[in-house]
Amino acid sequence: MINLERKVPDSFLERYFHLSERKTDVRTEFVAGFTTFLTMAYIIAVNPIILSSTGMPKEALFTSTILAAGFTTLLMGFYANLPFALASGMGLNAFFAAVCNAGLLKGVPNGWQIALCAVLFDGIIFIILSLSRIRSMIVYAIPVNLKRAVSVGIGLFITTIGLELSGLIVIKDNRMSLGSLSNPAAVLAIIGLIITAILMHKKVKGSLLWGILITSVISWIYAGIIGAGNAANFGIFMPAWNRLISLPPSIAPIAFKFNFNGIFNLGMMAVVFGFLFVDMFDTIGTFIGCAQKAQLVDEKGNMTEKDTARGLLVDAIGTTLGACLGVSTVTTYIESAAGIAEGGRTGLSSVITGLFFMVALFFSTIFTSIPGAATAPALIIVGLLMFSVVKDIDISEDWTEAIPAFLTIIVMPLAYSISDGIVFGIVSYTILKLLAGKTRDISPTMYVLSIIFIAYLLYR
Repeated sequence: MINLERKVPDSFLERYFHLSERKTDVRTEFVAGFTTFLTMAYIIAVNPIILSSTGMPKEALFTSTILAAGFTTLLMGFYANLPFALASGMGLNAFFAAVCNAGLLKGVPNGWQIALCAVLFDGIIFIILSLSRIRSMIVYAIPVNLKRAVSVGIGLFITTIGLELSGLIVIKDNRMSLGSLSNPAAVLAIIGLIITAILMHKKVKGSLLWGILITSVISWIYAGIIGAGNAANFGIFMPAWNRLISLPPSIAPIAFKFNFNGIFNLGMMAVVFGFLFVDMFDTIGTFIGCAQKAQLVDEKGNMTEKDTARGLLVDAIGTTLGACLGVSTVTTYIESAAGIAEGGRTGLSSVITGLFFMVALFFSTIFTSIPGAATAPALIIVGLLMFSVVKDIDISEDWTEAIPAFLTIIVMPLAYSISDGIVFGIVSYTILKLLAGKTRDISPTMYVLSIIFIAYLLYR
């Protein structure tokens, strides 16, 4: 009898990444890694724009952004063997710019050099916390229902990001409203969503990736018809085909440019804590959500101690490396869920993502021309896939479980923050369990976290 079962060859990749053990193969990991890269490639263009407002040279930021993302994602793949990608965090880069432009460092010459010290200290503290397993303790202390709620909340958060990227939803003055369908980007996103949905219905391998690529090509054709200048007004850019390959600018103007003279004061220590808090719990939330979708957790929603410790350590090293290269806090990206949705289960997909970042150093004109409208459909669908975990949340008639889970889910997209969702979930869980007399359900770590979070909410 002919054996038609598809087997992974006993190769270096199989032995190193345990492909068959995690029920995947090289092709699947490649598609997953490329998909993750495309969904987060926007950071290559966006991060330099945000950070250059502080006076940092945009050209050097372009190179440093890619190097920080590429090196740390490769490390996540080779060392932690997890399908998670990293880059300078959105939100954290805006916080960095705000500290320099409107906060404590406003008017300070080259204040960004002091802000980089804050990011460096943030990373060093993270490394210490990771090596001491304190971050792992926090992950394990979160109850299983809240872990599942984190995954669902991240799903809604990713969907919100996708809708905003597409222009279908507009956030202005902290209010969310429906965008205009007269916006070509919104129309492109709808077309991309329909294409991707059909591909997924047909069970086409790499549906999300094909959806991004097809929508990108449509957007470039549209830009060619109406003119590159007009298309740029809608966030649709035409690649510069006449200069596809270029050497990356030097990072010398920003790499290792630390100014420690202004960091040792109470105000800047508060800035360090701000970076530390948001990065820590954003990362924990991302780890929990993505690991559940990748089926890398046990019945309690926990990854193995080795996976957790190594993954969190890489994240901490990424922040430290990013500061040395001259960029804001590097963190694990929720867009990793797009690759996971394509079947990514091992660090090989992260290695592929990291390699594509390195390639982007020389082909920036192509990758920075992939519009948000092309990646938005993938994020929306990934949000749906992560939301599906909601069926596993046990709400039954125990309101001490249901209410914290619901608050975790709903606060993330509405507050536009993973960490705030975790804060509300943990505090409400502890208070409700305490008042209901169910103290056995509360671990000592949850008590400590709740006290810290209440203080954070009162004095933020």
